[in-house]
Amino acid sequence: QVQVVESGGGLVQAGGSPRLSCAASGRTFSNYAMGWFRQAPGKERECVAAIDYTGRNSDYADSVKGRFTISRDNTKNTVYLQMNSLKPEDTAVYYCTAGRYALASMKIYEYDYWGQGTQVTVSS
Repeated sequence: QVQVVESGGGLVQAGGSPRLSCAASGRTFSNYAMGWFRQAPGKERECVAAIDYTGRNSDYADSVKGRFTISRDNTKNTVYLQMNSLKPEDTAVYYCTAGRYALASMKIYEYDYWGQGTQVTVSS
């Protein structure tokens, strides 16, 4: 079994730059892709960023490209999401997830293990 635990959410002013962290345990972290998804009220869960097992390749949703950066530290079994220039429409519960495969993917069905989520609320 794999456990992922997110931290770093909260209330942020528009334009702010919080960083989310996700600690993973339960299997060899460095063998698998990781992703960050978000879900706003009344909307489907969407992938905002994904990173491959090496940390060298990543992918982003168009809505966050240029503002968010995903990274990982395989020595600490941790993945990060640096969020810059936040907008009110970024308000959502953000979920960290561990992938089924090694390569980065934006597809929700390629992720098996999910954290509880952390709320990010952006005030205007």
